[in-house]
Order: sequence, then C-alpha cells, then structure tokens
Amino acid sequence: MENIETVRKFYDDTVKYEWERLERHKVEFELTKRYLSRYIKSGDKVLDLGGGPGRYSLYLAELGCDVTLADLSEKNVEFALNIASEQGLALKGLQVDARDLSIIEDSQFDYVLCMGPMYHLKNEDERAKTITECLKKLKPNGIIFVAFISSYSFVWDYLIRNPEIILNSDRKLELNKIVDGKDFEGKGFSDNFYISPKNVLPFFKQFNLEKLHLLNSESFLYLREPELLKQKQDVINAWLDLAEQVCEREDLLSLAEHLMYIGKKTE
Repeated sequence: MENIETVRKFYDDTVKYEWERLERHKVEFELTKRYLSRYIKSGDKVLDLGGGPGRYSLYLAELGCDVTLADLSEKNVEFALNIASEQGLALKGLQVDARDLSIIEDSQFDYVLCMGPMYHLKNEDERAKTITECLKKLKPNGIIFVAFISSYSFVWDYLIRNPEIILNSDRKLELNKIVDGKDFEGKGFSDNFYISPKNVLPFFKQFNLEKLHLLNSESFLYLREPELLKQKQDVINAWLDLAEQVCEREDLLSLAEHLMYIGKKTE
C-alpha cells in the first residue's frame, strides 16, 4: 500500500505534466491510436483503466465511444471530466485501484485499456490480479490493450539525459539488469516496474487470451523523436507509416520505451 500511495500522490501532483507528456511523446500516442482505431469504433463501450488525465479517453469519446475513465488519481479523473465538459464530450469517470474493480459491473465493455497500472505494480501477483479484474469487465471476445515500460527504457533515458549516471553505483546496478534479461523494480518517474521484452508473452499465458499483437509503441523512432517532431506534418506522417509497418518485429522490441500487448478474451 505504501507503494500505491506514492504512485497516487505522484499523479495527483503532476496532472498537467502527465497531460502534456503525450505531446512530447507523440510517436507513442499516434502509433497507439492507430492500433486502437483498428478495432474500436463509434458506439463501442470502453474502460480506460489508469488513463490518467484522459488523452485516450477523450480521443475515443470524440470518436463516439461510450467511455469510462478509471484512475488511481482522483485529480486526473477530475481534470479529464472538466476537459470533456469543455469540449462537449460524454465521459464517465471513477477513482479506483486497478487491483479491485468490484465497483464496476462485469462483462459490460467491448474493450479495456490497461495502459498505466503495469508501470507501477511491482509484485507479479498484483499484476496478474489486475489483468484478471480487467478480463472480468470485458464481454466475451472483448479485447484488452496492456502497456508496459520496457527494461531498456532506463538505458535510453540515461543516454539521452545524463550518460554520466552510469558511474553512480546504484544506477549501474539497475542498468546491469539488462545483462541478465530480468524484470526489475526501481525509481524512475515514480515507483516503477520494468519488464524485459522477452517476458511479456510468457506473463499472459496464464490468462484466457488470444494474442493479437505485441508491439514496440515507439517502433524505431524513440531515440530521434525530438528531431522528427520538428519536421512538417507530412514528413512526420510518412515516418509514422513506416514505423507502424515494423513495430511488431521481434528484433525491434528491445528499442522500445513502452511495449503494448493486445489480446482477445477467449471465454
């Protein structure tokens, strides 16, 4: 519970930062939207669990979906509902802990987005419990989208922002986790869980799910995203088109900051 309170406080204190994050990380946002739109259509019922200030919720509400945003941070939910009201969009909001969704009716959603909770749940049993809770809320044959932070994200962030940090003994121990190919927990932007790309699919074998996709949410663009976003929109779109075509390739998964699993409920 101490970890969860730390995470809750972090998001309560950083609503505006989190809202703006996907402006700075537009590749992740745009590629994710492309995969959402492959499946989700106007009129579909969607649970956005851990959706923060509602970037994806508002996008889907604008498409005409029936969206419920459920998040640990009450301030994020309030922010999203205010934006929805300003834009004339229908959006429902709930403050919840992803590990217990008992206040939400079972088997009512066509789609569940779980693109936040896996960033922070350090215990595998709690991660499994959260996915189980999500699957309860899905209709038969419903589809779940689950995002993770890759264990390689530390490497990219440190190389970009502060290469000398590898000389810090604690950070060097964290970085050495990629040598062993192990998942690990650590201090990132909050208390975080980082998964090795090779461990994503084995995690989902315990659930009644048919794998549809496993993708690198930034494809090969993450390390050059700032330069890309300075280009004209047609240039950006052309690179996104190329990136989308290869983002599921296994040999690109280790380049990811974020990974996304998409699966269909089989019973």
